[in-house]
Amino acid sequence: MALATTRDMDHRMFGGVCAGIASEHRYPLAAVRAAVVALFVATAGLGGIAYLALWRVLPASVGGPRTAVAEPPAIDAVPAVDARPAAATTTSTPVSAEMQRLYGPVAGDLPLVSDKIQSIAQAAEFAFLQKMLASALAGSGKMMRPAIALLGGRLGDYDLGRLVPLAASVELLHTATLVHDDVIDEAETRRGEQTPNALFGNAASVMLGDYMFAHAADFIAQTDNPKVVRLFAQTLMRLASGELTQDITVFEYSEDVTRYLDRITGKTASLFGTSAEGGAMAAGAAPEAIEAMRLYGLRLGIAFQIVDDILDFTGDPEVMGKPVGSDLHGGTLTLPAILYMQQRSEDNPIKKAFEGVRRKANLDRAIREILDSTVIEESRATARQFGAQAREALAPLPPGEVRDTLDALVDYVLERQN
Repeated sequence: MALATTRDMDHRMFGGVCAGIASEHRYPLAAVRAAVVALFVATAGLGGIAYLALWRVLPASVGGPRTAVAEPPAIDAVPAVDARPAAATTTSTPVSAEMQRLYGPVAGDLPLVSDKIQSIAQAAEFAFLQKMLASALAGSGKMMRPAIALLGGRLGDYDLGRLVPLAASVELLHTATLVHDDVIDEAETRRGEQTPNALFGNAASVMLGDYMFAHAADFIAQTDNPKVVRLFAQTLMRLASGELTQDITVFEYSEDVTRYLDRITGKTASLFGTSAEGGAMAAGAAPEAIEAMRLYGLRLGIAFQIVDDILDFTGDPEVMGKPVGSDLHGGTLTLPAILYMQQRSEDNPIKKAFEGVRRKANLDRAIREILDSTVIEESRATARQFGAQAREALAPLPPGEVRDTLDALVDYVLERQN
């Protein structure tokens, strides 16, 4: 029986919201509470605004005794199957040849994930919110994290009714963190497009990110798996911790590679790990397969971020949508800069710049010297080491298309140019 609840104040606000969401969608109440608590922790309380928005849209009672809420229709009623039936892809979104090549057996299901993400803009309560969401969600990129989640699902019961919300949640969570990153960095463009904060202002963009966090929590609850919800909550905290570590160490001089790896594990790799592990977990895969996917995702995510940090120096500014060395100019030390500092113990322009001495001139000099040195290739070698470890993690998985696709993704991550 559905829970008899509304958003009445006599439920208390927290319990009423959780119970209302659980009632409307038939989620486990404990899972909903865990996801909402994680949202509060990860956004340092800013999620409360999104929480209030959810509370507002739940039905209010009009007096008298409460009545049981009618049973809602099943969410994303897609049959649990071992192979994707033609009926599962009821979307007009085309699958590019590149996505088909990269993601093989799950490429055809990625449009379902895109549609799930876009549904939050279509269902937004007012036009301005729809406009902000449309801007933030435009250009979903390579969809690598959702694809990895679906590939993990192929190791067990490939139930799109659970895997599509999971894959959508990790991509939406990633997008929400980018919205908040751009507010913190005061970035006006990303990949050549105006950021939400440039279009709508910082305050509205913070609320937009929180709104997306809330929907990501709603999506993850649709897996109906408390272990997956807990994994999601832990990932939110690791993402927030990684971002906070980066923010509080801006223009802080350090040559510690271990510290750098810890930071990017929280900020980037943790979401890759959750995508991989969560997909296998939601599909009920064997414990050894779940652990293999967790290790694969974490190591691939570290390699991905190192390559990203290399491209900050070597990438085409027009393609990357940002100037060369923008991380260093923003006070963030990445692997190439750290290795360069280790080689330049004397007359180090980064140290001078971080001390406030002719900052721009010294950082421009450091970027030129980094590009003329061996540290870019040394950084690539480190990325290749983590890529090799990701491949090694796949050893317990059965041979086949899924494992081959995951293996090939390592090459793509290491060789990408944007």
